[in-house]
Amino acid sequence: MPLLGIDEVGRGPWAGPLVMGAVILGNSKNPLWEELTDSKKLTKLRREKLAPKIHEQALATGLGWVYIDELNQIGLAAGLRTAARRAVEDCLKDTDFNDLEIIIDGTINFLKDTPYENKTSVMPKADLRIKEVSAASIIAKVARDNYMIDIAKEKYPEYGFENHVGYGTAKHQEALKNYGPCPEHRTFVRPVAKTFESQPSEQPAKNTTRLGQAAEKIVAEYLEGQGHKILARNFKTRFYEIDIISATAEHIYFTEVKYRKSKFNGTPFEIIDEKKRRRMTFAADSFMKYLAKRLDRELMDLPSPVLAAASVYGPDFTFEDWFLVI
Repeated sequence: MPLLGIDEVGRGPWAGPLVMGAVILGNSKNPLWEELTDSKKLTKLRREKLAPKIHEQALATGLGWVYIDELNQIGLAAGLRTAARRAVEDCLKDTDFNDLEIIIDGTINFLKDTPYENKTSVMPKADLRIKEVSAASIIAKVARDNYMIDIAKEKYPEYGFENHVGYGTAKHQEALKNYGPCPEHRTFVRPVAKTFESQPSEQPAKNTTRLGQAAEKIVAEYLEGQGHKILARNFKTRFYEIDIISATAEHIYFTEVKYRKSKFNGTPFEIIDEKKRRRMTFAADSFMKYLAKRLDRELMDLPSPVLAAASVYGPDFTFEDWFLVI
């Protein structure tokens, strides 16, 4: 009876996806299998050498991904079950096994209430004791690490994901404090939320609320005059509020509005620092998910999101500028 091993990577990080590996090794005499052990006990270089060999020489391999958008919506417990099911389905997609045994590392059967439940057993330290589970831990670890390295290079270099792959380190904590969360951060993780709880609120004081609302009205009227449709005002997320959300046929714009007492009190380009840009990105991402769900459409089918800022100054609320945030 074929044995399918399952192990997860990414249960504890503050950022990034959850990944389950699933492997059926087959030939027990393959000398490569003697090298397999818990991925945490192997060097990065050794894991990277073993992973492609496992994919090439095993009877079947699969990966179950739960990316951050979905993970933030369903939470970790449901994410683990989803990742496990997807890993098994990916592993078996090109096979015709009618009967098999599945072993999951740990003490929880993530395949409960699925067609695989009765075929599955759990085993603590299985990633050390069962070669199939060891192989699953290796391919999942390498796949997830490579994903985090890629997003560090392409999108979020300031967080150091290439070094800590999303786990909680002192440098990660410092980056969160300096830049706020990015769209890859897990909103349900306490250290991510705690970063904001320790910072002063950005909500306007009561005596400035009226000024801010008047400035936002001026900017909204300007955008409407430019052919924008106003979708929302003061859209709130857990960590940030977008003043104006507007749309054209091509884009959805997320505008931060700044009121200044005089034209000489700072410059419009000082409105958005790096920390605020990150928070705007996070809030814009939340709105796009909300809109896609409400319209029952894929995110890729919606107009692309764009960050913007506007400034209004003086006692007469003079419109000064509206510009894109790069």
